[in-house]
Amino acid sequence: MKAFEDRYFWSRDGLRLHYRDYAGPDDRPTVLCIPGLTRNARDFEGVAGALAGSWRVWCLDLRGRGDSGYAKDPLTYTPLVYLQDIEALLAEAGARKLVVIGTSLGGIMAMLMAGTLNQHLAGVLLNDIGPEIDEAGLARIRGYVGKTGPWPTWMHAAWAMRELAADIYPDFTMEDWLRMAKRACYLQPNGRIAVDYDPDIATPFKMPSGAVAMDLWPAFDALAGLPVAVVRGATSDILSAATCAGMRQRRPDLMLTEIPRVGHAPTLDEPASRTAIDALLARVIPG
Repeated sequence: MKAFEDRYFWSRDGLRLHYRDYAGPDDRPTVLCIPGLTRNARDFEGVAGALAGSWRVWCLDLRGRGDSGYAKDPLTYTPLVYLQDIEALLAEAGARKLVVIGTSLGGIMAMLMAGTLNQHLAGVLLNDIGPEIDEAGLARIRGYVGKTGPWPTWMHAAWAMRELAADIYPDFTMEDWLRMAKRACYLQPNGRIAVDYDPDIATPFKMPSGAVAMDLWPAFDALAGLPVAVVRGATSDILSAATCAGMRQRRPDLMLTEIPRVGHAPTLDEPASRTAIDALLARVIPG
């Protein structure tokens, strides 16, 4: 028996979107987990498994990922449209307080939610993302999005993940790489293994420089009054130590955890990441 229910809702432009619903009490905020650019709800299997029962957990597949529909217009693969999709989720599932755990793009969404959905927020954890994004990391991501796979077996997919990200997770075992492959990829009807996203999510990256950029500092500042935690990979090429320092200057109460020997982005299965999540939730619901 699955530990979660598969649930669906509809976007404004007619896409059927998916999230995993892990049961928990309704007298606490729901934990909404939003994955990174090329990832999906399975990224949070460990987090959801640890929290379910004590907290209700929703793990979202953004449009074009996992079990959510692919967009007809690839230019809708942008944060402002994802924000509209989250608004549709709350309209369908029932408005409630949320603790948002966002990895990379998911963290950008968490900050943007502070503008239009602030009344729903009870706390936020930003996983390896902040109001400024290092160009070196963006260039690396542009280099592989939509350009990997498919592979004949899960082990081939795991080796490909290792070749792509060995410097990000230098301590991963082959078991870890296989777990990552099974979270990031899916089995096609033809028996091959493919990354579990629409290759067209890369389209906005091809627009002229600055066309999809936005100033995220006001969005970060809009989190004022909420418990906020940041988890940073110590070797991240997306979230710099300087940006973290700027965030701490604006928010002296910011809870910051650095994961050694990890780049972009921590899996949140690390013991220190789990401790950071627990500390945030303790601030949301004081003991």
